[in-house]
Amino acid sequence: MKFPIRLSARRKAVALSGATTLVVAGLITLPATMAHAAPGCDITYTTNDWSEGAGTGGFTGTVVVKNTGDALTNWTLKFAFPGGQTFTQGWSATWSASGANVTATALDWNKNLATGASTSLGFNGRWTGSNPKPTAFTLNGVTCTTGGVTPSPSTSASPSASPSASASPSASPSSSPSASPSSSPSASPSASSSPIPGVKVDNPYVGATGYVNPNWRSKAIAEPGGSRVANTSTGVWLDRIAAIAGSSTTMGLRAHLDEALVQDAANGSAALTIQFVIYNLPGRDCSALASNGELGVDELPRYKSEYIDPIAAIMADSKYRNLRIVAVIEIDSLPNLVTNLNVAKCATMNSNGGYVKGVGYALNKLGAISNVYNYIDSGHHGWLGWDTNFGPTAVKLKEAATAEGSTVNNVHGFITNTANYSALVEPYINISGTIGGQPVRQAKWIDWNYYADELSFAQAFRNRLVQEGFNSNIGMLIDTSRNGWGNCVQTPCQSIQTTRPTAASTSTVLDTYINQSRIDRRIHLGNWCNQAGAGMGERPTAAPQSGIDAYVWIKPPGESDGSSSLIPNDEGKGFDRMCDPTYTGNERNGNSLSGALPNAPISGQWFSAQFQQLMANAYPPLS
Repeated sequence: MKFPIRLSARRKAVALSGATTLVVAGLITLPATMAHAAPGCDITYTTNDWSEGAGTGGFTGTVVVKNTGDALTNWTLKFAFPGGQTFTQGWSATWSASGANVTATALDWNKNLATGASTSLGFNGRWTGSNPKPTAFTLNGVTCTTGGVTPSPSTSASPSASPSASASPSASPSSSPSASPSSSPSASPSASSSPIPGVKVDNPYVGATGYVNPNWRSKAIAEPGGSRVANTSTGVWLDRIAAIAGSSTTMGLRAHLDEALVQDAANGSAALTIQFVIYNLPGRDCSALASNGELGVDELPRYKSEYIDPIAAIMADSKYRNLRIVAVIEIDSLPNLVTNLNVAKCATMNSNGGYVKGVGYALNKLGAISNVYNYIDSGHHGWLGWDTNFGPTAVKLKEAATAEGSTVNNVHGFITNTANYSALVEPYINISGTIGGQPVRQAKWIDWNYYADELSFAQAFRNRLVQEGFNSNIGMLIDTSRNGWGNCVQTPCQSIQTTRPTAASTSTVLDTYINQSRIDRRIHLGNWCNQAGAGMGERPTAAPQSGIDAYVWIKPPGESDGSSSLIPNDEGKGFDRMCDPTYTGNERNGNSLSGALPNAPISGQWFSAQFQQLMANAYPPLS
């Protein structure tokens, strides 16, 4: 079954606030009929409270604003705390507070509210004695209803009696740099203290449509021809603390989950799967520079309290219980502790346990939530395909899965090829064969690897992980967002040939045979940054092969791997020469050219030239 189902040929009408609404590709379009003549709004206000003793505590508030009047192109929400509470910080809006009076102003991505549309805002606050709910809200000066009825004074509500299990329940703002007008949400009650009841399904992608990230969709659809893929489900990267809250131009975690609820309702009876990349370990990206993170090598406590705890608290909100939330855990981390201990930073993260403990903590916190599915990153065949790396990495993954109170039951599966370019299948290379009397594995491109492609590696690695003690029903994901390697119709095409092979080479010279037969057109398997000639690969698909839960697009096509030259930034991301097209390489890529595209921005930022190339070279081709 395809995941997501692309609904370009399927349309259905759903009832939404009394209007008939067309749903196309899982996204709501403008209502076909509207009959509102006056402004109006309805508010749903909920809190998640925790006690700190002596009659004081904190809380996370959620305000869902529904527009019941004419369409809005901007909005300002106002309310007042009735019990002396204080506001500390918020997200998904520009927040300000004066005493008990609180104001939230729309951001660019949620300022337009069609009739019947909703948006969700969040904030942290403090209470003393009790935490009664506000009853009077205005939107653009218009008094709102609450729950569909006219507001009336409410009695004080006592805070939740269940104490937080978080090590850092206080709502202190983050000290990390952020482009967001508001600080990131601070540590709030532990998700594992009150997990949502329920049972996980065996494969969260089967029978589900995929969440379409509005931020990515807007960039893709603005590109010529981008509408062909704009409704494809892609991963949402939480690559720094500020990403939890979002900014004036980028949705935060809660905003994505609220949008997922809207898309889920529009999809009728189908479940909806939304994918987040958990990516902010201390000392992140220890063997490279392009994706260095904001946290230092010794900041594991901050990773736990300011990053994982707030993510878990938001995901555990009961209103999201029907979503299938996939968490891709810390790409490129644990394999580095097997293959790159000669790098000082990697050796430090191995000796101080930062990666193992950080991953274990994330697995334990997120795994306690019944609708969150953890998939740990496990490199790719061009990294771990040798025996010296294959087995030891499985051992290291098991170590992390059982650290910080976690167990293997918190691991639903693993993912390979995340943000990489390895071909899914090499149909014309028999890794066990010989050419001209020489073993195929001896070829320069193969370099004695036991695997030539990602599918065979993922299936074999799954078996090894089960042998190591992981549950027998674990599934694998393969990121196919940029491994299509079509006809390389756009220059520069830094490969030996510019057309995709349709048959095995007839050469009896081993290296010639491999170079003429291989699908992957990179100069070297060690090249990973903004690869020239790459194309979009298999579209997201559920259960495509034995042991494979899904082909997924975790790396959103068009988002850069790293900058081609040094670009100062406030995200902690460095300049890696592997992203410089003039770089002639190192021992990790056989001292070869990097194969990177020129003029690239820092990692995660939109790279239009790359997106256009990925569409042009897509395989299967785009229609």
